[in-house]
Formats: sequence, structure tokens, C-alpha cells
Amino acid sequence: MILYVDADACPVKDEALRVAARHKVKTIYVSDGGIRPNPHPLAEVVVVTQGADAADDWIVERLQPGDLCVTGDIPLADRCIKAGARAIRHNGEMFTAANIGNILATRDLMTDLRAANPLNQGGGGRPFTKQDRSRFLEALEREMRRR
Repeated sequence: MILYVDADACPVKDEALRVAARHKVKTIYVSDGGIRPNPHPLAEVVVVTQGADAADDWIVERLQPGDLCVTGDIPLADRCIKAGARAIRHNGEMFTAANIGNILATRDLMTDLRAANPLNQGGGGRPFTKQDRSRFLEALEREMRRR
């Protein structure tokens, strides 16, 4: 098993490595820049050329069944699942074959609504909370034990 972290804007990079290290699992942080090297022996940082989906493509090209990817990117999670890997959100929610279709459809609907902006309001998701971080740690621990 390898833990891949879609590292651009990932709020749980340190937590992911902490749990993975406890289970002696290699962790690869993939980013298109702006991430510092991590000296931990189980951590590897990969900086891909900038471009739309370059980090996603890099991850998907290397995923093996049983690997795990930390991402908030729903299309990347879908690609991970189709490759036989598992995917987990930063808040601990697991993306699965059973729920990814609905999650993708909701994402597309929300994108269309934001583009239309019928109420002329600003957007943005809800803030990342301590509870999200705690749920992520619990879910990642559970997934590491499943390997």
C-alpha cells in the first residue's frame, strides 16, 4: 500500500504522514509547486509540471489496487476508485463506488448553480474544522488497518 496525498491546498498533510508512519506506509505528496520537502524517511515529495490535472494524472498513472489517496478533488477520487484504489476526503469521508456517482452529480449541479449565481452572492465552501481533522484521523486509521 502507498498513501498518495493530493497536496495542493491539503489541510491534513502532517496528519496523513503521522498515521501512515505508524503503519509503516510510504506517503507520496504530489503537488504542482509550493510544497517543502519532508525529511521523514517514508515521505516523498513529487512536484509535477504545472497544468490542469497534472498532479491528478501523475497519481492515477501510478495507483495500484489497495492504495489510498487523500484528496478533496472529486473527479480525482472517481479516477482512483475506477483504478481499484481507495480515496478519502480531508474531513474523513470515504469516496466509494457506491457514493461517487451521487457526489459527482452534486458537484456538477453546484458548479452550474454557482456559474448562474441567481442571487448574486459570493461562494465558498464551509471552513475546515477541528472536528473535520479528527474525523479524518479516525477514518485514515481505519483505512490503514484494512490493508
